[in-house]
Amino acid sequence: MQNLLVTGGAGFIGANFVHYMLATYPDLRVVVFDKLTYAGRTENLAPVAQHPNFAFVQGDICNLAQVQAAVAQDQIDTIVNFAAESHVDRSILDPDAFVQTDVYGVYVLCEVTRTLGLQRLHHVSTDEVYGPIPTGKFREDDRFLPTSPYAASKASGELIALSYFRTYGIPLTITRGVNTYGPYQYPEKAIPLFITNALDDLPLPVYGDGQQVRDRLYVSDHARAIDVVLRRGVLGEAYNVAADMEQTNLTVAQMIVAALGKPQSLIQFVKDRPAHDVRYALDASKLHALGWQPQVDFATGFAQTVQWYREQEAWWRPIKSGDYLAYYRQQYVER
Repeated sequence: MQNLLVTGGAGFIGANFVHYMLATYPDLRVVVFDKLTYAGRTENLAPVAQHPNFAFVQGDICNLAQVQAAVAQDQIDTIVNFAAESHVDRSILDPDAFVQTDVYGVYVLCEVTRTLGLQRLHHVSTDEVYGPIPTGKFREDDRFLPTSPYAASKASGELIALSYFRTYGIPLTITRGVNTYGPYQYPEKAIPLFITNALDDLPLPVYGDGQQVRDRLYVSDHARAIDVVLRRGVLGEAYNVAADMEQTNLTVAQMIVAALGKPQSLIQFVKDRPAHDVRYALDASKLHALGWQPQVDFATGFAQTVQWYREQEAWWRPIKSGDYLAYYRQQYVER
């Protein structure tokens, strides 16, 4: 791996992965390919913008010609795909965008990998493809039973990619990650939404009774996991990425207002999301066998994340205006 194309690299996990790879491998060239939709921001790449081994290309993974051109121009040998529509609430409001990016876009990347003979396509997926699990943990060979249009689109994209491995032999690996948090996460997701709302003394909207359970993985640990799979993973295999740090959504909201010295009365229960999954949990022993373990416990990662948003108001303040506020009112206030 010498020349890496990171699709969706201006988004949350993708940008953190780019930071990590450039800091870890001085001889690696990293090209970010991103459409720059609402959640993809060049500001997320500011820490590496002047790095001599970094380049940015604006493009859409659903456009075959654009992807082929980017691969050819920079002699790309490996693609890591973060590009996705990823917010469950938005998938309920507008499923079409999710099917386009998360399914057709993956097909395009598979075609480019196949026709141009790349060394690897790594596809970043989600724990939500399995659906909910009230007790126990999902293993990689468990069936898919996605609930939301987002989860179904991610599962469909995986199946397309796996079919290309089985039919054409493309060099494919997959990771399925649990809920990830940390710097640069767009404030429609729970933790940054709660932090930034609390800083502004706005309500923290908690769905239903707030007892939904999520395993929460710090973003640098997620980036390291993908790197480990790129270097040690078996082709054609998927690897669960989990932290074993489960918390309810309500507990997280309570932790945030306490950390910021805000009243618990800011926590407000809102109408639950349709078909809201009660719990996700993954068995990551297959990834552990490759030598990966999470390094950041939840207490540490949580504190670092709260502090980052406190210090980076210039990053999130412009987001929480205009169209974002209209979406927030529609999603949490008006329903």
